[in-house]
Amino acid sequence: MKPIHLIAAASLLAAAVPASAGKLYISSEKDNIVTVLESGSLKPLGKIRTGDKPRDLVFSPDAKRLYVACGEGSRIDVIDTATDKVVGKLNVGEDPERFVFSPDGKTVWATLEEDGIVSATDVASGKRVAEVPVGDEPEGILMTPDGKTIYATSEVANLVHVIDVASRKVTANINVGNRPRRFALTPDGSALWVSNELSGTLSIIDTKTHAVTGEVKFQPKGFRAEDITPVGILMTRDGSTAYVTMGSANHIAKVDVKTREVKGYLLTGGRPWGIALTRDEKTLYVTNGQSDDMAVIDVASFKVVKAVPVGRVPYTVGILE
Repeated sequence: MKPIHLIAAASLLAAAVPASAGKLYISSEKDNIVTVLESGSLKPLGKIRTGDKPRDLVFSPDAKRLYVACGEGSRIDVIDTATDKVVGKLNVGEDPERFVFSPDGKTVWATLEEDGIVSATDVASGKRVAEVPVGDEPEGILMTPDGKTIYATSEVANLVHVIDVASRKVTANINVGNRPRRFALTPDGSALWVSNELSGTLSIIDTKTHAVTGEVKFQPKGFRAEDITPVGILMTRDGSTAYVTMGSANHIAKVDVKTREVKGYLLTGGRPWGIALTRDEKTLYVTNGQSDDMAVIDVASFKVVKAVPVGRVPYTVGILE
């Protein structure tokens, strides 16, 4: 397949789809596809064939491209969001799990689960420009808005690694709960929230001192402790509320960020992991990996209003608005 910088001009010749209310993209690990829905009506718009085991979805800063981590394909596929066609790929390394863009959109940083590495790849040339060794089975990754710091989780080592982007070195290792997975950063950048899948908790880290300053414990009724496995996490723009997917407990949790209290649980489907929030913050979408559907949640009432089939083992959802 042609490098991205060569196909960019050719992609401009493709006919663009008519403007709409927006689109949803849902990756399906088992089917090796990304399902596309119209965001307002949830009408199916098509399916995009990708590399094996598509997982994380990230839009380029200008939203003209959707990047898809294909774990067993050992690459990141690139989708033109106007035509919904794969137009390139990035060879970031073996078994990419999750990834982020630098603020200028020129570099992709990815966690490579098989190799225990966080890699950096130049988007224009497709060349690997850095490899940072971390603990075994890295998954979660977050870059600060200023592009100076990266946080990555090691599921096996139970660590959060702090990476200095300029030196491309780990500057701190923070002990958290058992099997840390994903992150959310408070809007002021002062606190980093980390989901600990096998502890049933969130760890809260002070980003200046790297100290763990608090914990949120999840206890939905009717579930054994070992079945409460928080994974996906996101915060509202004002930093008042966090939503966390509970994995094997089949619920999501609503957490007051200031008080760190769980305000409620909502049944969404089998093993919710992926979670996304619309720009107006009125609707949540949650992918349920074991019930093969996506829950549509009204934020105001905190209720599921619809469940949509989206392929086998849906991993996450991306919103193009």
